Amino acid sequence: MTLLALLLAWWLWTPDLDRATLEARYLRAPGDMVELALPGKVAPAQAADAAAKATTTAMTQPVRLHVRDSGPRDAPAIVMLHGFGASLHTWQAWAEVLQVDHRVIRFDLPGSGLSPPDPSGAYTDTRSMQLLLALMDQLGVPRASVAGHSIGGRLAWQFAAAHADRVDKLVLLSPDGFASPGFAYGQAPEVPASFKLMRWVLPRPLLKMSLEPAYADPGLALSNELTTRYFELMRAPGSRDALLARMGQTVLVDPRPVLSRIRAPTLLLWGEQDQMIPISNSADYVKAVPDVTLLRLPGVGHLPQEEDNPAAPGVALKAVAEFLRR
Repeated sequence: MTLLALLLAWWLWTPDLDRATLEARYLRAPGDMVELALPGKVAPAQAADAAAKATTTAMTQPVRLHVRDSGPRDAPAIVMLHGFGASLHTWQAWAEVLQVDHRVIRFDLPGSGLSPPDPSGAYTDTRSMQLLLALMDQLGVPRASVAGHSIGGRLAWQFAAAHADRVDKLVLLSPDGFASPGFAYGQAPEVPASFKLMRWVLPRPLLKMSLEPAYADPGLALSNELTTRYFELMRAPGSRDALLARMGQTVLVDPRPVLSRIRAPTLLLWGEQDQMIPISNSADYVKAVPDVTLLRLPGVGHLPQEEDNPAAPGVALKAVAEFLRR
C-alpha cells in the first residue's frame, strides 16, 4: 500500500520547468523580455517606517515582462490582454492578421506565460492597470485600442474607464467582472483547497480536462500542441503561486458605475456556448456601457480567439478588424 501511494504521488507530482527550457521553446527573441521601469521612487525620508519603505520599494522596482510588439510602429496601436492561466500566445492567430495595418502589442501578465512573478507580490487589478499604463508609456504609445479576454476583459474595461484619454476603442471577449457564485463585491474570494493543490499536482490529463469546458468543440479546437503550451507555461517557475495569488487578491466592485464611464466605442464578443461566463451576462454590459455593439458567436465557447465556428469561420476576427478600421 505504501509503495502504491508513493507511485501515485510520483505520478501526480508536477514540478516546475526550467525557465531556460521554456524560453527556448516559446520566446521569439531575447528582446521580447522587457524590463519595465515603474515611476514613483520614494526617497527614504518619505517612508513612514521600514515596512512602508520596503513596500514602496517593492512596488516601484522594475518588472520583467514578456512582450510581443509587431506591425508598423506608426500605425494605430492595439494592446491585447489575455485571461487567467493563458499567455500572449492566445492572440497569435489574430495578431498575424491585425499586424498588417496595426501596431499589435501583447504581453504576459506577471506570473503568466514567460513573465516572471511580480517582485511586489501584488496581483490586484490596480497593479495590473499600473503596469499596462507604464508599458504604454515606455513603448511610446500615447493612445491605443485595448482588447481583453475574460479577466483580461475586466482589466481592459477598468482601464478604459479610468484612462479614457489613452483608449481609442475597446474590444471585450467574454469579459469577467460581475459577481458570480464564489465571488461577492468588496471581498476577496476563498481560494478552494483543490486549486491550491495545483501548486504541486497538475498532471497533463487533469489540466486537459479543466481546459475542455472552455471550448465549444474541444476535439476540434484543443490540439495536442495547444494543450502542451498551456501545460508547460503554467509550470514556469513561480507561475502557479502567482496564479493563486491573483485569484486570492481579486476583489470585485459593482461594475455598473465603472462601465458607465467608458467613452470608447466598444465591441462585445461572446460565444453562445460559453460555459465559463455564460452569454446571458452580456445583457449586463449592453445595459451599462454607453456605446456598445454585441456580436453573438454561434458554435463558439469561451475562447473566440482560439476557436472558430466551422459553419462561419473567421466571423469574430473579421468583425474586430472592421471595428478597428472604422
